[in-house]
Amino acid sequence: MPLAPLHHDPLSRFRARLSLPLIAAPMFLVSGVELVVAACRNGVIGAFPTVNCRTPEQLDAWLGEIETRLHRREDAEGKPAAPVCPNLIVHRSNTRLDNDLAVLLRYKPELVITSVGSPAPVLGPLHDAGALVFADVASIRHAERALEAGADGLVLLSAGAGGQTGWLNPFAFVRAVRAFFDGPLVLAGGISDGHALRAAQALSCDLAYMGTRFIATRESMADERYKAMLVQSSADDILLTSAFTGLQTNMLKPSIVAAGLDPDNLPAHGAIEIGRDIDVENRQKRWRDIWSAGHATSGVTDVLPVDELIARTLAEYRTSQSRDFRA
Repeated sequence: MPLAPLHHDPLSRFRARLSLPLIAAPMFLVSGVELVVAACRNGVIGAFPTVNCRTPEQLDAWLGEIETRLHRREDAEGKPAAPVCPNLIVHRSNTRLDNDLAVLLRYKPELVITSVGSPAPVLGPLHDAGALVFADVASIRHAERALEAGADGLVLLSAGAGGQTGWLNPFAFVRAVRAFFDGPLVLAGGISDGHALRAAQALSCDLAYMGTRFIATRESMADERYKAMLVQSSADDILLTSAFTGLQTNMLKPSIVAAGLDPDNLPAHGAIEIGRDIDVENRQKRWRDIWSAGHATSGVTDVLPVDELIARTLAEYRTSQSRDFRA
């Protein structure tokens, strides 16, 4: 595929509203109203999977509450919040996709991320509503197909990202995609602090995901045991396995052990049927005690308010920027 020239900066519409080039990653059963609002009011893009809401009606209520609370913050402080970024699961198993899309179109989001499939079915309506559409991809071929479909940007799921992930080294992945795409890139996988965020920019990424660190925040919807386990674990406690979903997924080994399973002797590919549909209530029960996380687990040392986590990340980012690298 030839290099697609970038004639303008698609992110210019909201870049000035960001304190960091960062997205609080959309995480199943973790990202909710409190986490999104806290991220956005601190200048970080707040993302959440629409399927975290039990129904399209609840999705409408969430978006309405987020919009109201961020508007109040803007009125009080005079600074616009960072964008809210819904995440649509576009896989055919998501029977709610059309209904969730209809809700999003009413709210006209600035940015939407699509996952688990081609963004083609939702691109037209979202573009008509003024949204940028980024597709998350796990391989070079996935990236090419998403761009052929018309995606505005890509989220590169590299080795080390929590949950269902890619397998490519982030350095190689970013540079390979940059050979044919000059538009917005988001790096996902292993972003644990401001230094890693700065490194993603040095690779030529426009933004990065931070997911695992946001699990261990007071505003996340994660079980308190989940947060505590992250604090107690390191990257050595992350297991890449396809036993639970049929797809390569980074999981917390201690949670697998606590569920009565042996991480070293899991059943064959996809044999443990957890999360194979988009029925939120059933998936919530199935995933209640087995948790995902990424290699950034080593960077989780305490449970913080989102305000403090972002302030710490910003300080690290500025320190990294100010360093004088000498040969």
